[in-house]
Amino acid sequence: MINAMETQLAGWFLARIMEKGADCARVVFYKSSCRIVETLNGEIDKISRTSDTTLVVNLVNDGRFGSFSTNRLDRNDLEAFADRCLSMAATLEKDPFRKLPDPQLVCRDAASGYETEAFDSKAAEIQDEELISRVLDLALFGKRVSPEWKLVSEESQLDASVVGIYLIDSQGTECRHYESAFEYSTEVTIEDAEGDLYSGYSWNSDAFLDGLKAEDCGDRALEKACAQIGSEAVSGRTCNMVVDRDVASRMVSPLLAALDGYGLQQNNSFLLDSMGKQLFPEGLTIKDFPRAKGSNQSKYFDKEGVATYDFPIIDKGVVKTYFTDSYIAGKLAVDRMPCSAVHPKLMPWPKEGTDREDLMKLCGSGILVTGFNGGNSNPSTGDFSYGIEGFLFEDGRIVKPVSGMLVTGNFLSLWNNFIASADDSRPYMSKLIPTLAFCNVEFNG
Repeated sequence: MINAMETQLAGWFLARIMEKGADCARVVFYKSSCRIVETLNGEIDKISRTSDTTLVVNLVNDGRFGSFSTNRLDRNDLEAFADRCLSMAATLEKDPFRKLPDPQLVCRDAASGYETEAFDSKAAEIQDEELISRVLDLALFGKRVSPEWKLVSEESQLDASVVGIYLIDSQGTECRHYESAFEYSTEVTIEDAEGDLYSGYSWNSDAFLDGLKAEDCGDRALEKACAQIGSEAVSGRTCNMVVDRDVASRMVSPLLAALDGYGLQQNNSFLLDSMGKQLFPEGLTIKDFPRAKGSNQSKYFDKEGVATYDFPIIDKGVVKTYFTDSYIAGKLAVDRMPCSAVHPKLMPWPKEGTDREDLMKLCGSGILVTGFNGGNSNPSTGDFSYGIEGFLFEDGRIVKPVSGMLVTGNFLSLWNNFIASADDSRPYMSKLIPTLAFCNVEFNG
């Protein structure tokens, strides 16, 4: 991916920036490419290729920090770029917290870049003809008919991408990371007998072409669209809520964002001063598994070259970490912690082996949320309001589809009404979040 000439170029530039007066510096060489085949109604609509090669430098010069990037990689251009970087950094204020990470924390075991076992050379080598053949074989348009609805549009996309990262710094850190990804997505729109339109979406992804399970994506999207026929808002109520695994990250991402050190340092988080406190019920445990093999979400090192490791984010309801790089750790006067959650997983509770249907049976009645339509949340207070679509269920069984409703509340209150989490997270998601169940949730019709 990143060849010897490119690594030598990165090393040469680091040496030049140091010779020109930087106190310390980190250079990161990024290289990526992606091919995309799109179809519309069963026919090829667009074929595109994108590629990017970028050199990023983070430097400290006389206590002044600057971050700069360029994709002009001729040595003469880089020589002038180094001068501009130092010149611009000299105009900034001094900041005593800007520094490279503790050398004892940096990654020493990402020498080849393939340690996560998430790179498939087919992503770069596969021919356009094979991508075209695959995406056309997956199309449903003209192949699915029903007396109750008409398939009026189908938009699909197949991507094959590769990413490479090479990181070095003036302390001797050297790390590599390579990953690939294949992704198929499709959205269908149907028209019912009354002329009303309904849409459904589905996707799948994998680091390896042979692992991409896309054959049923179209049928799942079609099933979701058909299930909405006749949907309407029901009367406002406070009831149980089950959130499908495909969209459950909407309930979890704000918790992770609230633990970000930048927000904490700026007093812009509803989880201020939460470290070590039990703010959530014992059933909530979220752990990060950044080195999981075979996942294109995994990383052996973070943006500073610090080694990643498995750690609890929230353990039995207790907040166990903030997300801090070296700079924010200094500003907050805390030990340096992970920069972010790389591959977080919400653990099943109270038992393993459960799925969405089990949680609906456990709850008895309520609203199953299968999609969010807009809305927002306040990072300072944790208040949220989201448009939803899904199903009313009773006695653990779906009764009818609902749409045009709002779910409102506060994330601290919501999670303290946590009932259970299933054991059905999809392995290729960036966040491994299963179906979730809550009680006493407010819905407005």
